[in-house]
Amino acid sequence: MGQKNSISFIPRKFLKSVFIALVAALIIKTFFIDAFNIPSASMENTLLPGDFILINKAAYSISTPHYITILNLWLDSYPIVKIKHPDRNDVVVFKFPGYPNEFTPSENSSYIKRIIGLPGDTVQIKNESVFINNNLVRAPEDALFRLNNSTEDLREDPRIYPFNNGWRNDNYGPIIVPQKGDTLKLSNNNIAEWQALIDRELGHKAVSVEGSVINIDDKAIRQYVLQKNYYFVLGDNREDSMDSRYWGFVPEDYIIGKAFIVYWSWDSYKSVNDWKDFLAPLRLNRIFKFIN
Repeated sequence: MGQKNSISFIPRKFLKSVFIALVAALIIKTFFIDAFNIPSASMENTLLPGDFILINKAAYSISTPHYITILNLWLDSYPIVKIKHPDRNDVVVFKFPGYPNEFTPSENSSYIKRIIGLPGDTVQIKNESVFINNNLVRAPEDALFRLNNSTEDLREDPRIYPFNNGWRNDNYGPIIVPQKGDTLKLSNNNIAEWQALIDRELGHKAVSVEGSVINIDDKAIRQYVLQKNYYFVLGDNREDSMDSRYWGFVPEDYIIGKAFIVYWSWDSYKSVNDWKDFLAPLRLNRIFKFIN
């Protein structure tokens, strides 16, 4: 009889253990560690397409979720416990902020890039070399450059942010990274550069232009005080990366976490012809490689 009762309790204990494990996994994934798959070549050769990485979501703060997977829903994230600010050279995953003319991003996705410019920094690229506050910054060890000095490359790239500056992806700036508390002097010449950023900070389409008058929430204004810190990010493969040169700055609260390790790597471009080649796409030398 006693043996029968102990057996009847096994399913309940098992379900309880499974429930606790699921809750623990959900808490870890929501606040601490998450997985991310590298989809493109923009971070070569630091990260390759087919790398599966882990990111530390608590590297900078413990925050409310950025994304609810089951609902495919992006949320505004708010810090619960602030730990530290992101640092230069960190490889970070972040919510795509949108293109310069978008209040709501046309693509709801997460990007991975390297932080180059901190709030208040002056960023400039001269012939592929990056300068921060007029100091040359050493390129990442595994950065991939595909230099092409054709005549076409010497033309202005109309996609470059801010528009109509005559800049290119290899000769860019100087540009100052926005910092919380900075005062933007607004004019008809620069409002197109700042309109989407201000709208996003205020959470609605607040900026309007009527002739020479710039309005925020229907009030004429000539300056705006920034409410957030921003970062300038680049891909390590700068010739094949859509980054801050094309769509602007990343708000600090859009940063999801810091990438720290490759836990799996699979080269999908390698074909598997029979069972002997089944593991051919596996990149053993990249598994458990730390990200620098």
